[in-house]
Amino acid sequence: MVYALIYVDLMQLKGWLIKMATTNILIVGVGGQGTLLASRIIGNLAMDLGYDVKMSEVHGMSQRGGSVVTHVKYGNKVFSPLIEIGTADIIIAFEKLEALRWSHYLSDTGTMIVNNQRIDPLPVILGTAHYPTDVMDEIKSRSFRCIEVDALNIARNLGNDKVLNTVLLGVLAKQLDMPIKNWLAAVEANVPSKTIAINKKAFNEGYNQSIW
Repeated sequence: MVYALIYVDLMQLKGWLIKMATTNILIVGVGGQGTLLASRIIGNLAMDLGYDVKMSEVHGMSQRGGSVVTHVKYGNKVFSPLIEIGTADIIIAFEKLEALRWSHYLSDTGTMIVNNQRIDPLPVILGTAHYPTDVMDEIKSRSFRCIEVDALNIARNLGNDKVLNTVLLGVLAKQLDMPIKNWLAAVEANVPSKTIAINKKAFNEGYNQSIW
């Protein structure tokens, strides 16, 4: 009888933990890459699916090509908008040096989605620093899973560099248990009307990428 009660208690605890679990997604990149739009699409999608959502945007000179970071958390109940170091389930990095810069936020079992684009930060442009040559090797040496995507080239082949953000959202969608029709509806609801068609194409291109 005692063992049965303990088993029931453990099953109830498991159910409670699943119910209370949150998904933590960190979106990082450089100003002008569309990171904030991507975060809003994710947040609106999660809300439409009935999740509690909290977001925190850190612009940091975003209009000047500076680092931009957005925390997106969703679940049955979210208590804080900020993701703590080592607790992100997924990081979407729009630029590879930003991926390395923020990689310590990812959990050991998390997934890093990296657009392998290089954008020189101001110190590199001014000649006071060098852009590391081994960025992707360093990222891939970590314990977490890394998905490298040439999102800029995919977007360019579609005729619009700016849709690289929806390419990356398509890659993200493959990692999350959310219906594709809801993803596409969220994209349509958040992008300018004249770009809906190309953004949907970009999303599908990302979703259909071969990932290993």
